[in-house]
Formats: sequence, C-alpha cells, structure tokens
Amino acid sequence: MEKDIIFQIANRIKERRKEKKITLEKLADEAGVTKGLISQIENNRTVPSLTVLLSIIKALQTDLDDFFGQLSLADNDGAVLIKANQHEPIEKEHNEGSYYNRIMSFKQDGKLVDVVLYRQEKNAPRDFVSTDAFEFDYMLKGVAQYTIGDKKYVLEPGDTFYYDARQPHLSECLSDDEYVMLVIYFFDNG
Repeated sequence: MEKDIIFQIANRIKERRKEKKITLEKLADEAGVTKGLISQIENNRTVPSLTVLLSIIKALQTDLDDFFGQLSLADNDGAVLIKANQHEPIEKEHNEGSYYNRIMSFKQDGKLVDVVLYRQEKNAPRDFVSTDAFEFDYMLKGVAQYTIGDKKYVLEPGDTFYYDARQPHLSECLSDDEYVMLVIYFFDNG
C-alpha cells in the first residue's frame, strides 16, 4: 500500500503541511478549496484533480520537482503494474472529440516520461498545438493524419511516428469513426 502513488501523494501533502506548521484551514484558504477536501485528500479518501493538486503544492510553497521527486512508482523489485481500471482520463486540450487516458508517468534519468492512450473521433475540431516534449506515437486503430509545417504524415495501424512535438502540429482523424494510438511524451525539462 505504501508504494501506491495516490497514497504517497496524500502522505506527502500531510507531511509538508505539518513540516511548515500550516493548519488545514490555512492550506485550504491558500489553495482555494475547502478544509474538508484537504482532510479527505490527506486521509486518502479522495483523489485531487490536477488543478487542485497543483494549487495545494503552490500553497505549500513547495517546488514541483521536490514534491514529486521523492515519490516512487516501483515496488522493491523495480516492477510497476498499473491495472487497466487505474488509468486516468486527463485533459490536455479543450477539444471535443479528443480523449486522453494516462497510463502512467515516471521519471527516467531525471526526465519526465508520460504514457497516454489517445483517441480522436472523426470530425473532432482541432487546432494546431504544441507540447514541450518529443512524442512517440504507435497507431493501434484507425487512420490519422499529422500536419507539421507543410508536411503531412498518414498513420495506419502498426505505424510508429516520432517527432519534436514542440513544433506546432495538427492531428486529424481520417477513419470513419475514430483512431486510437499509444502516445509517449518525452519531456526534455523533466
């Protein structure tokens, strides 16, 4: 249970709050949430959204690298198992018809790696986006087209695609319903 990442985050918040001698009420006020929510998070009864978690970390005046750097995803043997029902939906862009489901995130050699299952529906409205990472895509289902600059790349099931996602890029679904791909982000800044 101690290696469970949510449990570790809850404990880390409680430890930091107590180290800094901050009351539940003061932390809640600084983070813009209720005292009851902070208590539920610290006692592992609820999982904070990313926005709430970042607000709490900011209110604790704690560096993100310091907060997350001490968390461990691995068991004693170095293995990590995350069950399918533990994957979490995330919102990267506010586009209807585009869905991200985080499989796992971890640090390798001090750099953040984010593994996501991405699904895009046919005719989903998209804009050019950029991410502060290099991106590896493995197409699982359907057909997608990426536009980077004046070049277009068509991905079909089994295709792999690696590029500098810091460049503005656009993905479009060419399938009749949707496409699904495994996406691995390699963040340079950790």
